[in-house]
Parts: sequence; structure tokens; C-alpha cells
Amino acid sequence: MSLTSFIVRYMFTKADDKRDAGLSTPDDIQRFDDIVYGPDPKWNRLDVYRPKNTQGKLPVIVSVHGGGWVYGDKERYQFYCMDLAQRGFAVVNFTYHLSPKFKYPQPLLDTNLAFQWVLDNAESYGLDTDNLFAVGDSAGGHLLSLYCAVCTNPAYAARYSFSAPAGGCPKAVGLNSGAFQFTEDNSMTKSLMKDFLPQRGTPEEYEQVTPLHYLNGDFPPSYIMTAPKDFLKDDALKMHQALDTLVVENIYRMYDNEDHSLAHVFHLDIRSAAAKECNDEECRFFRTHMN
Repeated sequence: MSLTSFIVRYMFTKADDKRDAGLSTPDDIQRFDDIVYGPDPKWNRLDVYRPKNTQGKLPVIVSVHGGGWVYGDKERYQFYCMDLAQRGFAVVNFTYHLSPKFKYPQPLLDTNLAFQWVLDNAESYGLDTDNLFAVGDSAGGHLLSLYCAVCTNPAYAARYSFSAPAGGCPKAVGLNSGAFQFTEDNSMTKSLMKDFLPQRGTPEEYEQVTPLHYLNGDFPPSYIMTAPKDFLKDDALKMHQALDTLVVENIYRMYDNEDHSLAHVFHLDIRSAAAKECNDEECRFFRTHMN
């Protein structure tokens, strides 16, 4: 493991512990925990959250967690995902294999398996797969955008040994503080990618994992958000510009506050006013794309 990955795990753990201190499962949420969605019972686990006292199928949000490809799991995202569920969605929150022990494309394969699980288990958990949405932040935004490229770009999909499930492409996505390009300007991301990529970042590998290279007009409508102190804010702007060029519906939001302190993945701090505003607006965007 690189020093950068070690520091990311240490610092992110401290920050997330502070952010989530005192939070618990809301009284109005029903949860189904630790469901195995793939062949690895340790890593391939997910939770489903639904508002209590709801009947029938609900629109679905699949959450692809962030963490620099080396950190994170469904436990770290449970409160954010339950907060989304309180807005009237069934939310699927899954853990995937992390680097450096596991390399690309394993997390992308896990993401594909999670969407397949949603389609296969829709009846059991009241999931309306005709209204399937997804959110991803940071490394999760990267994985989600690659998954959507697999779903919508046949030439790109042909590079992989797996296929996206029929009906598994989200109708719209939230790309939150996502990583969409890899340049020398972002040394931390480049260092993390060395742990993520099997050959530690050859030009061919970087080309294959850069979502901006594989967008087309069929990419899902996207809500793209960032903040003034988000170290990936340039990536968000590039994604917005690329989708605009392709005439793909998208909303680009630079969230700010009075002291200009909003930073990377601020939307996960569900007790903050800025997170509430962002998550409300993103869910409203999804509702405009419902059948």
C-alpha cells in the first residue's frame, strides 16, 4: 500500500467518525442489512433502506460509495443513504472490493453485480426498476460513470469480460465531486490510481479508466455537483462541458455558502443545510425522470 493510500484511510476514518457521531437509524426507515449480492460474502454485501409504512414498489437509488478506491463501505454510507430513502426512495447501499488488495476492474465488476442484484430481487424488496437511479461520489462517481459508459457505449463495453444487465442502466445519475480525469495536476489522485490499477498506471490504463473518453449521446441525464474547496471541482466542470457538447441533459451546480467553506463530498454531512439543499435538489432531478 502506498503512503498516500495509508494516509487517505487514516484521515477519512477520522473525518467520517466525527461526521457521523451520534447518528442512528431514523424511526421512519426500514432496513434490510448484509445481503450477499455476489460470490464473495465478505465484500459483496449490501443494505436496502425503505421508508416505513409504504406499500408497493418504490423508485430506486443505487449508491456507489467513494473513498479513493482504497477506503469506504456501506457502513460509512448508511446514514447518507437512509437520508435519501426518507425522500421516498428505496436505496441500495453496497460494499465493493478495495485496492490495493483488489485491482481494477474488480470494483466495476462489483458495481455491475449490484445492479444485477437489484433487477433480480425487485419483487422481494419492492424495487421499481422502471425508475432506477444512481448516485456516486469521488471514486464512486468515477466507478458509476464507467458503469454508465459500459451500459451505453458498446465499443467500450467490449473491453470487459462482463456485460451490463438488460434494464440496468440508470435513468439518471448524481455525480457528486466525482473523479473523471487524471492529470499531473492532481498528484493525490494519481498516487491512489497506482494502487488501483494492475500495472500501476500505464498510459493505456489511464486511457481506459478515464470516463470522459467514453461518453456518448446515450449517457444518462446527470446531476453534477461540486464546491469551491472540492479538489475535484475541475473534473465536475469537465464532465458538464463534455455532456453539454454531446447534448446530454445535465445540471451543473457549484454549491457555496457564506464563508465559502464547502469542500469535497460535503453532501454526506446530512446534518448540514448545504447537504440538505443538495440532496433535495438531486432527488427532485430524479423525480423529473420518473415514468
